Amino acid sequence: MRPKEIRIVFMGTPDFAVESLKALVENGYRIAGVITAPDKPAGRGRLLSESAVKKYAIENNLPILQPEKLKNPEFIAELESLKADLQIVVAFRMLPEIVWNMPRLGTFNLHASLLPHYRGAAPLNWAVINGETETGITTFLLSHEIDTGQILFQEKVNISENDTVGDLHDRMMELGAGLVIKTVDALVEERIEPIDQEQLIDNTERPKLAPKLFKDDCRIDWTKDSESVRNLIRGLSPYPAAWTELEHPEKAEVLTAKIYSSSRDYSNLPAAPGTLLTDNKKYLKIACPDGWLSITDIQLSGKKRMKIDELLRGFHDLSDWKVKM
Repeated sequence: MRPKEIRIVFMGTPDFAVESLKALVENGYRIAGVITAPDKPAGRGRLLSESAVKKYAIENNLPILQPEKLKNPEFIAELESLKADLQIVVAFRMLPEIVWNMPRLGTFNLHASLLPHYRGAAPLNWAVINGETETGITTFLLSHEIDTGQILFQEKVNISENDTVGDLHDRMMELGAGLVIKTVDALVEERIEPIDQEQLIDNTERPKLAPKLFKDDCRIDWTKDSESVRNLIRGLSPYPAAWTELEHPEKAEVLTAKIYSSSRDYSNLPAAPGTLLTDNKKYLKIACPDGWLSITDIQLSGKKRMKIDELLRGFHDLSDWKVKM
């Protein structure tokens, strides 16, 4: 059987997954069905919002399933009826064995790291937060433990010192689509020998993890060195965004500030961590133990995201505020 003759079921939800699905469709592969997340209320009106993958599937007349529970007998029966030879997972959720073990060629996942490093829900974020200069993408066969299955292919990706997680996401989304095509062809044509991840684990270094990010993980600790703080900001920009709080000593008011970009600045004398310095016109700097960070892109509570000079033109007394430590 040729690669483009097999029946593929694709599972994914966000934009990152759409590029891979699009590559399969545009290259003539047979998509027997698309599995994506149920519609969810969003926005002030709480209107139902469709996933990016669902929107693409509708535009291309692809069959869609949106199960609430992946072990639901009705869903399992519907999935079996699609008679998939292969299932592909890109940015979806953890699958039960009854699902991933169903197709004759198995199920493979596209993961945004060089496994076994950065197993988990937020590999791109943590790679940038940790100051890595290199990461990559991996296709691997699903197994019982999350992100531990046999590796099929990997490609390395460089991380520049100014890359944000948004920059990395866009590059890896396109590279990942190509790797999905490569993996499908190799599996069908039996041109690949899967590799156990244990063979790639250095006994002197435990694999780095990429757990789900929570709000407290995104709060800036100004007692850390400036490069660590800058990496946190890069690794959370544009989403979910690093944040800090500003307080006014007289107004008893606290503002949340999301910070999207910054640069190190050593032009001023050292100051206590969290010290705020601004001319109320063009710059805003916040001190770390080893120097200052110049904030260049910010969003205050109740305001839109904007460049710092734009913010300061409408917020003339920022010098009266201080960072809440």
